[in-house]
Formats: sequence, structure tokens, C-alpha cells
Amino acid sequence: MHMDLVTIVVDEYDPAIAFFVDALGFALVEDVPSLTNDGRAKRWVVVRPPGGGTGLLLARADGERQSAVVGDQVAGRVGFFLRVDDFERSYARMAAAGVRFVTEPREEPYGRIAVFLDIAGNRWDLLGPSPEEEPHRKSGRIG
Repeated sequence: MHMDLVTIVVDEYDPAIAFFVDALGFALVEDVPSLTNDGRAKRWVVVRPPGGGTGLLLARADGERQSAVVGDQVAGRVGFFLRVDDFERSYARMAAAGVRFVTEPREEPYGRIAVFLDIAGNRWDLLGPSPEEEPHRKSGRIG
């Protein structure tokens, strides 16, 4: 058993796709026409991080209630966690792509961390190994 998808409510599909694909490096794996339960047009849009894993269903807000949670799906807490093998390279690439980091990178007992905002305003942790572990991960000595 594994978790296949998690939904993120966004304002519009195309800017969200561009953010996750271009800025974060995810793959667009599905973008197909669909219908709401009452027959209105929508899209089924799924992006996944490199190597697979849990995907994100990018769902365009439909109505006032859904629009109200765009960017605040977990009440201002960090609700999403992106683990990378090379923290410095990922951080630099994401910052160059315009990703807004709201904290500076820091060391924690579990590795390097910096908090960033997705296109909707949700808070994410960028997580990587400690600087001591990174050379070992790159050489394949740590899985």
C-alpha cells in the first residue's frame, strides 16, 4: 500500500503546472479533460517528483469555499515535504527559478532545511542530508 496522490487546490491549472514542472522539476504525468460531479468541465492534472513517489493532483478551486483554502490548506503550517539528495544544488536551482524561500537554509538533527512557498502560498520544507552526509549520498555510500 502507498499513498498515490495528494490534492493541492490552486487558482489556475497552467501557472500551477509551470511552477511544479519548471521551478521544482516535477514531471507532468496527466493533464486530461474531466467533468465535475455536476457535469462542468475541469481538468485532471497530476505532477510527480522525479523518480515517482506520491503525486500531486492540482485541483482548480471551484467556488468560494475552495477558493478560501488556496494557499492555506494546512492553516499556515508546513504541510508538504520535498526531500532531495543534493540540498545545495536543489536550493540554488529553485531560488534561480523564482521559488520564494521564507527561511534561510539551516541545520537540524535530521539534515538541511529551508521553507518555501508553492505557487498557491502553501508552505513546504525543502529537506536534504546534512553537509557531512551529502558527499556520501552522491558517491552512493548512503541510500
